[in-house]
Amino acid sequence: MTPCPSYVTLPGMRSLGLAGLILGGIVFAARADGSKELNVFAAASLRESFAELGRRFEAKHPGTKVLFNLAGSQELRTQIENGAPADVFASADQKHMQALVAAKLAAEPEIFARNELVVVVPRGNPAGVSSLKELPQAKRIVVGVPEVPIGAYTLRILDAASKRYGGDFRSRVEANLASRELNVRQVLAKVGLGEADAAIVYRTDAATAKDKVEVIPIPSEVNVVAEYPIAVVKRTKQPALAKQFVELVLSNVGREVLSRYGFRAGNDT
Repeated sequence: MTPCPSYVTLPGMRSLGLAGLILGGIVFAARADGSKELNVFAAASLRESFAELGRRFEAKHPGTKVLFNLAGSQELRTQIENGAPADVFASADQKHMQALVAAKLAAEPEIFARNELVVVVPRGNPAGVSSLKELPQAKRIVVGVPEVPIGAYTLRILDAASKRYGGDFRSRVEANLASRELNVRQVLAKVGLGEADAAIVYRTDAATAKDKVEVIPIPSEVNVVAEYPIAVVKRTKQPALAKQFVELVLSNVGREVLSRYGFRAGNDT
């Protein structure tokens, strides 16, 4: 088995603030052995699936190391806007990708995956939440900040639920917020550690913590479908490699890997 890349900070990112990088995500990196490096900035929810795709890419491209910067899409966008050395950007929503396209910092993107949201509670469900409708009875609820895709999707769900369960549904949920986190993995961690009674995360993330959390489906009438676009960053120093990585993600192999981690392919309806 090809070893997974180690964790270090990507070069040229110190100016963005160490604290922000620590809070916002983790960077996979390779040894400085003179090989080619491909810097892939990817939404935190893509951690496991992209780690596997990175290993497959390295196996097909000897001498190339794939480095992953995993964080909230809004933070990755800001890093790219500030000159961070990214070659590929994979976002958990269209908003942050389109901002880079509009600024001529990213090529035309393609949707490569879709995801859905669920409610998660700690094992044992101490708050007794059995449905989205009962979410307000949880006294410690965690969501993403509105600027991060998971936070924006959550607000859309709460607004839709307010039309179904009563106009004050969103306000009753927000009255019990314990914290707003910078990415979905931080939201999930709060529940897994027992520091929250409930949270809204992607189904794929919930699957990574199935020994620590229980999943409560969100009715399709109020749920949203998260779309994940991917694009080559225009300032890339490795345009050919960047394009080939995007092609891998969009290929049948990429579809199969993403499917195993719970994602739907980008062209699935």
